[in-house]
Amino acid sequence: MRTISILGATGSVGASTLDLIRRERAKWRVMALTANCNAAELARLAREFGAELAVVADEACLPELRAALSGSGIEAAGGAAALVEAAARGADLTLAAIVGCAGLAPTMAAIECGKTVALANKEALVSAGEVMTAAVARSGATLLPVDSEHNAIFQCLAGNSYDHVRSITLTASGGPFRDWSPEQLAQATPALAVKHPNWDMGAKISVDSATMFNKGLELIEAHHLFPVGLDKLRIIVHPQSVIHSMVEYRDGSTLAQLGPSDMRVPIASCLAYPARMDTPCAPLDLAALGELTFRAPDEQRFPATALCRAAAEAGGAAPAVLNAANEVAVAAFLAGQIAFTRIAVMVEQVLARYAPSAPASLGDVIAVDAAARQIAHGFLELA
Repeated sequence: MRTISILGATGSVGASTLDLIRRERAKWRVMALTANCNAAELARLAREFGAELAVVADEACLPELRAALSGSGIEAAGGAAALVEAAARGADLTLAAIVGCAGLAPTMAAIECGKTVALANKEALVSAGEVMTAAVARSGATLLPVDSEHNAIFQCLAGNSYDHVRSITLTASGGPFRDWSPEQLAQATPALAVKHPNWDMGAKISVDSATMFNKGLELIEAHHLFPVGLDKLRIIVHPQSVIHSMVEYRDGSTLAQLGPSDMRVPIASCLAYPARMDTPCAPLDLAALGELTFRAPDEQRFPATALCRAAAEAGGAAPAVLNAANEVAVAAFLAGQIAFTRIAVMVEQVLARYAPSAPASLGDVIAVDAAARQIAHGFLELA
């Protein structure tokens, strides 16, 4: 029996992970489950899986969590420090799925335990790539990518040397607006932006998919996960989301990982690594699909990927600034404060305004993130 902690248990990735664990209960002991403030759902899950600890990030929700867990014997805690403590308990596998920079410190704590970390928090490598990868090397931790694209690359690289790689291609669905004109994009609403054509995701990541920032952030992640050089990382739009990514080798062979648009597939790859496990996902029916199509990304209509590549090339603090500005801009769009097309404009403005020195520690990253958010909010006030 292996132990597992799930940071972000009530989100879509956490729910998919628990669905798989539910099917193989005898193989797992749940140490810690965390959530932002959904105390009722967190308590329900903690009771169902017999968790040792349940943590809400928002300390104001702790009384509700304690009441919901009364008599269960499950420890309840709240606040940022409690999240870090939960991650530091040293489970055999920690799933890091807290959205945003709130997940940075807990992810680092899990890495420093030197065990296995299944990474679903984009910001860990986007904002703190050099700091996090140095911690992985220092602790001897195993980092497994949960994102479908990075997990696909990880699988395609198995047993091969980076020296043999000619290119890595991340596939993008293109989001719900991939065929929209610039005039239509200017009128896009939050309600439409969160309706992803292929994946069931949260609001923030759905908007990132619609702007293509999601794919740009994944490019930055891939740069840290798979050190083949930025010049070998590519993006292609693949509307069906069946091929999740591809690796081309120097001999001309290209390996691609195919699967349904269901996060339980890459999560299962991490849970069972280096073996395999059953999932309830229906097998691919290629004949029913009929065809798979591809197109080059349009960086005129969707400039996010170009901004992300430029930030990755600049290195240092630029990716952290970009990520923070994007989070503020997406929240403003979802709140109806700015137009869809202003998201990329705001990110570019913040990058032009703020260019701090490279962060040397997680504290530096968090400080850069806070300053970039303040500048982004300043642009919002001018809008």
